[in-house]
Amino acid sequence: MRKPGHRARAVLAVLTAAVLASGCDSIRGGDGGTGVSRPSAKPSPVWNAHPDSVAAVGDSITRGFDACQVLADCPEVSWATGADTAVDSLAVRLLGRRGAAERGWNYAVTGARMADLPGQMAEAVRRRPELVTVMVGANDACRSSVSAMTPVADFRADLERSMATLRKALPRTQVYVASVPNLLRLWSEGRADPLGKEVWKLGICPSMLRGADDLTEAATVRRQEVQHRVEAYNTVLAEVCAKDERCRSDGNAVFDYRFGTGQLSQWDWFHPSRDGQARLAEIAYRTVTEHRP
Repeated sequence: MRKPGHRARAVLAVLTAAVLASGCDSIRGGDGGTGVSRPSAKPSPVWNAHPDSVAAVGDSITRGFDACQVLADCPEVSWATGADTAVDSLAVRLLGRRGAAERGWNYAVTGARMADLPGQMAEAVRRRPELVTVMVGANDACRSSVSAMTPVADFRADLERSMATLRKALPRTQVYVASVPNLLRLWSEGRADPLGKEVWKLGICPSMLRGADDLTEAATVRRQEVQHRVEAYNTVLAEVCAKDERCRSDGNAVFDYRFGTGQLSQWDWFHPSRDGQARLAEIAYRTVTEHRP
C-alpha cells in the first residue's frame, strides 16, 4: 500500500494534466482569473419601437394630395406626420400631438420619383430624426407610357444611394419602408366614377389610367405591364431594406390593402382620402411597433 503522500501527488498530477488539456479558461471560469463571476451584458435591442422623432420622405401620398381639396397638397392629413385627428398619423401615435408638431417633419414632394429620394433624404438627415418613413415608387410606374417607367435597376440604385446617404450621417436612425400601392386595383375601383375618370384625363397616372374604359387586349396588356413593374419595385424595396438591420418594410401590406371608394379621394378616385391616410397610418404604426424576435 502506498503512503498517503504518494496518492495525493498522483491525484494532483492527473488533475494538472486535465486542466492543461482543456485550456486556460477551465481555471479562469470566464471571470478573467479574478474568481468573481460576472453576468454577461444584455445587448441593447437593435430596433426601438418608440422613436422620439419622425421625418417623412416620398411623394404625393405622403403629402396628402387630393385628400382635402382637388389637385392640392394637404400635409395636415398625411399618414406619416399629419396632425388631423381623423387620421391619427404615425408621428402622432408615436410622439403624441405636441411631440409630432415639434419633432415630425415632412420632406415628401408631390410628383417625386425614386430618383428624387437621395435629395429628400439629405434634407431629412439634417433634423437627425430617430425614424425616417419612406413611401415612393408610384410615380416611377405612373408615367406617360410603359416605356417611360423607371427601370428596376435604376430604382434599386437610387434607393441604395438614399440609404447610404442616411447611414453616412445617421448610422442608428431607423427606417420604415412602405410598399407601392396596387395601382391596378385603384384603376378597378375608380373607373366606376364619371368625375374621377374626368380628373384622370388631366394626367394622373396615364400609364395605368389612360382610357379607363378601354378593355381591349392592348390596354389590358399595358396595365399588366405597369402592375408587374410595381411588383418589381416592391421586391426591390423589401430586398434593400432587408440588408439594413435598422430598416423594416411593411411586408407588402400597403400593396395588399384593398382600398375601396371610402379610402380614395372623392376628387380623383386614386389618391388616399382621409380614411385612406388613416389606414396607411395604421399599417405603419403596426410595422414600427410590432415585436420581432
